[in-house]
Amino acid sequence: MRFSKAFIYTSKETPAEATLPSHIFLLRGSYIQSVGAGLYNFLPLGKRVLDKIRAIVKEELDKAGCQEVDLAFVTPSELWIESGRYEKYGKELLRFRDRKDAEFVLGPTHEEMMVNLVRSYVKSYKQLPLNLYQIKTKFRDEIRPRFGLMRGREFIMKDGYSFHESYKDMLKEFNKMEKTYSTIFKRMGLDFRIVEADSGAIGGSGSKEFMVLANSGEDTIVVCDSCDYGANIEAAKRVAPKAPEEKPEMTFGKFYTPNVSTIEDLSKFLHIEPYWIVKIVAKKALFDGGVEKIVLFALRGSDELQEVKAQNVIDANELLDVEASELEALGLVPGFLGLKDLPNDILVVADKELEGENCCVSGANEKDYHYVGVDLTKLDLTYKDIAQVKEGDICPKCQKGKLSFTKGIEVGHIFQLGTRYSKPLKAEFLDKNGKLKPFEMGTYGIGVSRLLAAIIEQHHDNKGPIWPVTVAPFEVEIIISNVKKEEELTKANELYEVMQKEGIEVLIDDRKERFGFKMNDFELLGIPYAIIVGKKIGENKVELVDRKSLEKEEISFEQVLDKLKEKLNK
Repeated sequence: MRFSKAFIYTSKETPAEATLPSHIFLLRGSYIQSVGAGLYNFLPLGKRVLDKIRAIVKEELDKAGCQEVDLAFVTPSELWIESGRYEKYGKELLRFRDRKDAEFVLGPTHEEMMVNLVRSYVKSYKQLPLNLYQIKTKFRDEIRPRFGLMRGREFIMKDGYSFHESYKDMLKEFNKMEKTYSTIFKRMGLDFRIVEADSGAIGGSGSKEFMVLANSGEDTIVVCDSCDYGANIEAAKRVAPKAPEEKPEMTFGKFYTPNVSTIEDLSKFLHIEPYWIVKIVAKKALFDGGVEKIVLFALRGSDELQEVKAQNVIDANELLDVEASELEALGLVPGFLGLKDLPNDILVVADKELEGENCCVSGANEKDYHYVGVDLTKLDLTYKDIAQVKEGDICPKCQKGKLSFTKGIEVGHIFQLGTRYSKPLKAEFLDKNGKLKPFEMGTYGIGVSRLLAAIIEQHHDNKGPIWPVTVAPFEVEIIISNVKKEEELTKANELYEVMQKEGIEVLIDDRKERFGFKMNDFELLGIPYAIIVGKKIGENKVELVDRKSLEKEEISFEQVLDKLKEKLNK
């Protein structure tokens, strides 16, 4: 490709709406164009990178025995109603009606459509297992799209779905996809972690995320300093922390605590560690059908509520903060909430680490009073994992390493769905005994367009991206220092023709611009290597520039091809 003919229009200015390096460089480098909140056009350079990413994904999936399909982007809403996700997915699901008043959704994911496809054709265990995938545009009506391709409303995703006769067979495919995904991301030059994750609106019994390590990542990842344990903060577990002191001696009773309504103040007032205090967090839970309910979550005063865990254990669609007036209307006293003397219809969930606790402090649900010496074993409570892991907690896997937080960008997510969709959608097959059974399913996603941003977040400097060779728009750029000099122009074009014949993806900068301007564009575009044809061409020498280090190596004109091939094949 000749730069003088290419649809490439670089910019020096940082776009006002861009904050992350990937967003800035993709816009400035003419890879993408913003056309609305969370909506982007892919320009020729961006499309070349996108196509390379897509090709790697497709090649590895096909190698793993998956088959590609292309489902309708517009999905009949009755399929989502049938699966039970129509309300649960929330406002991110864009719903609309056509001229005949039939209701549809723009698919943010295609579990329902794929199940509908398979239940129409697959009737016997002899047709299983089956893994179908697509690489397609999706739409999620984000309330606040931001960070460019990292969180857009329209995006390109690979979504795959596997169908099995047994849970054991599904786990086998799940593990195969974990290895396949790892190969895909390694080929793109990414440093990533596989972490335990929350299944969210997709559902299922277990899931793992593939997280690209980057300081700009939106997700907090919990990792162990002694083993390979990793988890999203929303799914992280720990070894239960040890008590910071001996259990205090307390006889059960109501204690006067005037104006003491926070854990910190109560700890000082009673001279005990927050560990022995029961913290109550009140939330308004939203359920299907517009049902709202106040829920009290109980945990140690030294812990914080993990809201995603809390939302999942009660199968709510969303958790909202509660106004003091709403609590008072139910006969609850803000600041002094406890586990005794509560209205009968209040739902209470306690953290599992409180189970068996027989001497602690909790609110009395009466202004200025707390109960001391509370024995939780005498209360009828539901115990679940709802506490958020803290840095320094002990790893649940190796039982000795300390947990710490880092940041990551989710680029892949795999789920063990089981019969989450096949049962409600009545997707069944005849097993070996001639009995109808629902399919055991897995689902596997990759954020294809998001990968452009994730790769840059991990591979860039202050001048621009540094594309790994496997996904770069071009492998090498030939820069003609001065196109007015015949020898430079002739030798550069000669080299360009040879590289094209050799199958090397090459961009030649033949513009009538200053050399410094061309070098700035080379750095901004992030092409792995540049060959500078300049003044020393009279001595039969050119310069080979490595974009990553920006180091220049002087070599003879005849050596260029072999030297470049050596670097590209590393």
